[in-house]
Amino acid sequence: MVTYVDADATPLKNTGQIRLYGPEAFAAMRRAGQLAAACLDGLADIVKPGIPTDEIDRFVYEFGADHGALPATLGYRGYTKSTCTSINHVVCHGIPDDKPLKDGDIVNVDVTYIVDGWYGDSSRMYLVGDVKRAAVRLVEVTYESLMRGIAAVKPGNTTGDIGYAIQSYAEAERCSVVRDFCGHGVGKVFHDTPNILHYGNPGEGVELRAGMIFTIEPMINLGRPHVKVLRDGWTAVTRDRSLSAQFEHTVGVTDTGCEIFTLSPRGYTCPPYPTGE
Repeated sequence: MVTYVDADATPLKNTGQIRLYGPEAFAAMRRAGQLAAACLDGLADIVKPGIPTDEIDRFVYEFGADHGALPATLGYRGYTKSTCTSINHVVCHGIPDDKPLKDGDIVNVDVTYIVDGWYGDSSRMYLVGDVKRAAVRLVEVTYESLMRGIAAVKPGNTTGDIGYAIQSYAEAERCSVVRDFCGHGVGKVFHDTPNILHYGNPGEGVELRAGMIFTIEPMINLGRPHVKVLRDGWTAVTRDRSLSAQFEHTVGVTDTGCEIFTLSPRGYTCPPYPTGE
């Protein structure tokens, strides 16, 4: 049975209850979300062929430090990097290293900053050099899947409505939805209740209520939906080696719909992005 609680009356851990936040929390999440989004904007100027993903990781760490924020992934369950960089057939949780990005790659960069105790969580796709049309189309379908999921967020709808909006669109575009990973509640806890599945049926799942805060982060594959995690314990890849893409926003449910906390300050949506601004 689902329990909804006032966020101010709960401990800072995942209790299995759904926290409902007030205006002050929404304001704090705006600050955290906008910092993550600004970092992702800045990465548009440096993600290019020949850049190692370790350089992306350094940028994320230094950008956060310059603004008094800590990357949430650094030290999380033993993870040693400030971001995740997932290239081509990597679904999520790719670990930055010294290998350079290649012309034609697509890469997801996932950034979460802790700002005054609040977690701003977002990820975005980048096109590296001259990318083939099939990969560009996957990125476009994934972005549209995210936005259709967000459009389903309003009081009285359910998490199943979000999942159905994503799944029905992605599969109609001959792509598949990864089942092994999902969105999650967020706020002063990095990964909280409820889970936000990116597939499902209308009317099923958890009812959405004003004050809920969570991420929506669909992973969409060109091939089949199945994934496996590599021996490093983090990197998830498609089993059939097909391309995968992901976008993520953090949203808060309002009285009439939702607020996206992680919108790009530069107005960037789906790549290619303008650079050099």
